[in-house]
Amino acid sequence: MAMSFFDQFASPSYLGVPLIAIAIALPWVLYPTPSARWINNRLITIQGWLINRFTNQLMIPLNIGGHKWALLFASLMIFLITINMLGLLPYTFTPTTQLSLNMGFAVPLWLATVLIGMRNQPTVALGHLLPEGTPLPLIPVLIIIETISLFIRPLALGVRLTANLTAGHLLIQLIATAVFVLLPMMTTVAILTAVVLFLLTSLEVAVAMIQAYVFVLLLSLYLQENV
Repeated sequence: MAMSFFDQFASPSYLGVPLIAIAIALPWVLYPTPSARWINNRLITIQGWLINRFTNQLMIPLNIGGHKWALLFASLMIFLITINMLGLLPYTFTPTTQLSLNMGFAVPLWLATVLIGMRNQPTVALGHLLPEGTPLPLIPVLIIIETISLFIRPLALGVRLTANLTAGHLLIQLIATAVFVLLPMMTTVAILTAVVLFLLTSLEVAVAMIQAYVFVLLLSLYLQENV
């Protein structure tokens, strides 16, 4: 039983073909394609309004050079939210519970922000490794600490998203199992547990959206330091 709780995080395959590719490609099929008409339907209008609001919120702290990343950040945000939400449906697989996938997003994007800073303003980028006014004996130690914290950033991005989604899925499965076990023996307790399960599922929906937003927000903050 303990091992079966973690079976949901194993990448499924059919006839030897990993289905994670379908899970990654599916979100883009679900969204309607905007048309060239001036008047669209309500769904496309709401979709466009949400994307514009999110993009404006991210781009406000950035200068003009950072606005080139608007399309990438908006696409990544929509992609992560959709995958996280689809993973809450029964008999589905959540690719973002895989640390390898999240690190595949975090490391290249983080590295791109660092390389942009080193190319455009190397003095400012290297200046982040040593806070102003540092006493002379502490300079070597602080440079080592800041360098380690810089390289930990992509790991923190990937682990944060993986850990939050994995913990939520495990809690939902544990409480759902408790409901089925308690239902024949203690109906009242099972009903109360089902109410807790419903509340936890609602919370997990919020977590799925918030974690996608936090992932992109932190990338924008890393970009802000280097543009």
